[in-house]
Amino acid sequence: MSNMQSNGYVAPSLTPNRNGFFDTMNTSHQQYRNDQIEGVSIEELTERFGSPLFVFSERALRAKYHEAYTAFSTRYPDVQFAWSYKTNYLKAICKVFHEEGSIAEVVSDFEYEKARKLGIPGHQIIVNGPYKSETFLRLAVSENAKIQVDNHQEIGTIEKIAEEIGRPVNVAIRVNMVTGCEPAWTKFGFNFESGDAMLAVSRVCSSEHLNLVGLHSHIGTFILDPNQYRVSMQNLCALVWGAYTQYGVEVEYINAGGGFASANTLHYQYLPGKDVVPSFNQYAEAICDTLLLNLPKEMPTPKLYLETGRALVDEAGYLITSVLHGRHSGDGRQSLVVDAGINLLYTAAWYKFDIQTTQPFEGPVGPTTLYGPLCMNIDVIRQEVYLPTMSPGQTLLIHPVGAYNITQSMQFITYRPAVVMIGLDGTVDIIRRAENLEHVEALEELPERMQDKPVKNDRRRNGTNRLTSELADAARR
Repeated sequence: MSNMQSNGYVAPSLTPNRNGFFDTMNTSHQQYRNDQIEGVSIEELTERFGSPLFVFSERALRAKYHEAYTAFSTRYPDVQFAWSYKTNYLKAICKVFHEEGSIAEVVSDFEYEKARKLGIPGHQIIVNGPYKSETFLRLAVSENAKIQVDNHQEIGTIEKIAEEIGRPVNVAIRVNMVTGCEPAWTKFGFNFESGDAMLAVSRVCSSEHLNLVGLHSHIGTFILDPNQYRVSMQNLCALVWGAYTQYGVEVEYINAGGGFASANTLHYQYLPGKDVVPSFNQYAEAICDTLLLNLPKEMPTPKLYLETGRALVDEAGYLITSVLHGRHSGDGRQSLVVDAGINLLYTAAWYKFDIQTTQPFEGPVGPTTLYGPLCMNIDVIRQEVYLPTMSPGQTLLIHPVGAYNITQSMQFITYRPAVVMIGLDGTVDIIRRAENLEHVEALEELPERMQDKPVKNDRRRNGTNRLTSELADAARR
C-alpha cells in the first residue's frame, strides 16, 4: 500500500493574459500595455486634456541631451550643440534645450524670430537653408548670426551688404558630398567632388568683404551608418587644409550637421529601430576621431558644432489616440479607426510607430490596420500591427512621435489637438492649446462685398417645391 497521501482533486483554472499577447496561432508578439507616461496615467491625461493628445516628457528631453553631449564632449575639446528649430519649434521644447546649453539652428526668418523672442542673441543662432532673402540676410548680418552660405548668389548678396556697411562679414560654407548616404543631399551647398566647394572657399578667402570662419556639412537624415560621417569629416578637413595652406586662413569651427537616427522603425526595416539605431557614442567616435586625426596640428583646434534634432526629441514625444469604431473582415483582420490621422502624424509615411494598448485585454491578438479619421483612403497610421479586439473609447499610445510631427501637422479636416509636457516633478502643463474654429479662421477675411449678401437656398429644391404646389393645385381643380 502506498504511503503517499492524497491531497484531493484540484480543478483546473484559467488566468487571463493581461501582459504579453499571443495571436491565434499561439505566436507571441512583443506588444505590451502601457497605461502611464512618466508616472501620469493616460486615463487622467485624456480626462483633463481630451483625445487625441500629444505628450512630451521633460525628463526624456534632458536625458537625451545629456547623453548626446557627454558622448561628444568627452571625445573632443570644444563642442557646442545647436537645437534644430524645424524639428520641433514649440517654445517649451526649445526652452528646455536652451536651458541645457544649446544655441539655435534655424532655416528661415520665421524660425529666427522665434529664437530671438526666446532670448537667444543673434551671435548664438546658426542660419542655414537653401534660400535666405536679402532682408533676412541683412538682419542676420546686423546681429552677427552664424551664416552658412548655400550658393554663389548668396555669397554675392552678402558681399554687397558687407560693402554697404563698411565691414567684412563672417560666413561659413555648406558642403554637399558623396558619403554613401542615398539619396545624396545635393540640393544644399557646394559640391565637394566637383571642386565647387574649394572654389567657394577660394572666393570667400580672396574677398575683402568676407571672412571664412566655418565649414558645414549635413549629409542626410536618419543616418544608420556612422562611417558616413567619417567621410564627411575627412572631406571638410581637406577643405580646412586648403584654406590654411593656400590662404593662411584658420577655420574657427566645423559644423557636422545632424541626421542622427532615433529609435523609430523605418518601413523597410525588419528589426525594431531600437535594436539597430547607432548610439551617440558611435556617432561621436566617427566624427571626433576623424577630425582629431585629420585637422592641421599647426592651427588651433576648431570648435565642433552639431545640429542634431530628431535623435534628441523623437522618443520624448507620445500621442494618445482613441478608438472611434472598428470591424473585422472575412479573413479575420481587424480594422480600427482612431481619432488621430496623418494630418497629425506626418512621419507615418516613413515609420512603423510602436503602438501600445493602455487597458488590460484578454484573448489573442490579430493583424490590425490602424486608420485615422480623415476622409481619405491614404489616412493609414499602421498598415499592420498586432492588437486585441478593441472597442470604441479605448485608447492607444503611439510612440515615438516627437520629431517633425508638431511642425508639419496641419488643420486638414480636423483641428490640431493640445500638446502637454510632463515636468520633472510630474506637473502636467499645456504647451500648446487645442485648436478651434476661431484659431483656424483667425487670419481669414471675408470681403465686404460678400458680407451682406444672403445665402441662396437650393434652387433645385425650390423648383421642386413650386412644381409640387402646381400639381397639387391642378389636382384640386
